[in-house]
Amino acid sequence: MDPEAFCWLLTADGQAALGEAGALLADSDVITVGERLRRRITPEQAAVVTSQVTLRRAARDKFGADADGLYFTPEGLEQATRREVAAHRAGRLAATGLGTLADLGCGIGADLIAFAQQRLRPAGFDLDPVRVAVARANLAALGLNGTAEQADVSSLDLTGFDVVFADPARRQARGRVFDPDDYAPSWSFVERLLSRPACVKAGPGLSHDRVPSGVEAEWVSWRGGVKEAALWSPHLATARRRATVLSPTGSGTMTDGDSPDSVEVRGPGRYLVEPDRAVIRAGLVAGVAAQVGGWLLDEHIAFVSTDATPRTAYARGFEVQETLPFQEKRLRAALRERGIGRLTIKKRGVDVVPEQLRKRLRLRGEAEATIVLTRSAGRGVALLVKPLDGNDEAQPD
Repeated sequence: MDPEAFCWLLTADGQAALGEAGALLADSDVITVGERLRRRITPEQAAVVTSQVTLRRAARDKFGADADGLYFTPEGLEQATRREVAAHRAGRLAATGLGTLADLGCGIGADLIAFAQQRLRPAGFDLDPVRVAVARANLAALGLNGTAEQADVSSLDLTGFDVVFADPARRQARGRVFDPDDYAPSWSFVERLLSRPACVKAGPGLSHDRVPSGVEAEWVSWRGGVKEAALWSPHLATARRRATVLSPTGSGTMTDGDSPDSVEVRGPGRYLVEPDRAVIRAGLVAGVAAQVGGWLLDEHIAFVSTDATPRTAYARGFEVQETLPFQEKRLRAALRERGIGRLTIKKRGVDVVPEQLRKRLRLRGEAEATIVLTRSAGRGVALLVKPLDGNDEAQPD
């Protein structure tokens, strides 16, 4: 979508076409909607409208009901921060009492919206003119204060801002990049930003050794999937490492101050506890063990066990029903004896491809079960487990 096409979308004719397309899409497919629109607008305009209503539907997962009144580009929607994560970060920044904020690489404005909703005074900057126009329109659609301007963020004068937020691009022509040295702007630019009051959004796979001295690294998850590693400059840091777990039913945050230096290692108890992935990324598994009165199955694997019913927002709990044979042939026989025909396989620390193993097991029966394949004190172990009530079903295995 070019700037001219997006500007047309904001006109009275464009808005009327959007409204018509949204209503038609409730009972028709996109192709039929496009055909109806082309009776009174150009094919190019119809394509812009159908793309927008399709994107709005796709955006509901990230933006909720607001998505139906916002504007998107395919790339912008894919890269946008989901609203729960953006709201958490914006709330933390608002709590500092700082006011004026520069959002570097603002994209379509997902974080700008969150900052403005927290009564910060945000100004967004992006090199792409379409993204800037979309960000402006999204602020206006929600009646929020804030600005968006086209600029090269690496050369901006930031002296007029109390705090800076940056979301470096982590995609190139060949796809997603994982090495911080391939970010744009560069990692050296990120390090310079962190010498002032700033927060930088990094990829969730960021390794601990890339976190600058004095900077807090916060891994944030939503329903068990890690969405980002937020880097907080020494001016804003309150810990070295933090795991923040967000879900539809609430949130929690754990820091390295909550995690002991060492934890006992021994065999499985009555319950198995699988820490949230943000906890694992932050290296705070010992904190979960301390919280549930448990221990590690293996010093190198992120599974905790306990004999007390685990009650924690930072992990999923399973009741251990049996220890089954770890050898494949004997495991197949054990599962058949129990009439298990549908099997969820969770694994950690063992060289197993669950889909391939499930085929080789040739399961038979009506029962459904979950097994965990892992190591305990260096040896392979297979545990037949039952998920505890309250586990988030949408959390990935």
